[in-house]
Amino acid sequence: MGGFKNFILRGNLVDLAVAVIIGTAFGTVVTAFTAWLTSLLPASTAEQFDGTTELGAFLNALIAFVILAAVVYFFVVLPFTKVKEKYFPSPAPGTPEDITLLKEIRDILAGGAGGQQVEPGTGTHRG
Repeated sequence: MGGFKNFILRGNLVDLAVAVIIGTAFGTVVTAFTAWLTSLLPASTAEQFDGTTELGAFLNALIAFVILAAVVYFFVVLPFTKVKEKYFPSPAPGTPEDITLLKEIRDILAGGAGGQQVEPGTGTHRG
């Protein structure tokens, strides 16, 4: 069960799911906007276009998208972030441990060169 928890919390599974949901909803907004925009272009001089129905569909899709994005954010993203931070806390700010160890090794090597300093990156000794 621990492996499944790690898979869910460490992977980008939730990020991918949110992207699919938001992408699908945004696709609806783009489709409604395109329908409204093309309804304003006259197909022929004999036809008259009102454009209000398509504008209403576009505004409906836009409002639905904003509501869906808010629901996904407040009910999926925020709780997921809190759970992820609880089980996998962010590293403390500062220098990472591996960089600190590499600096210590560099200092030891520089001090062990018979009192000579080693120029960083060149390996040559200064005396």
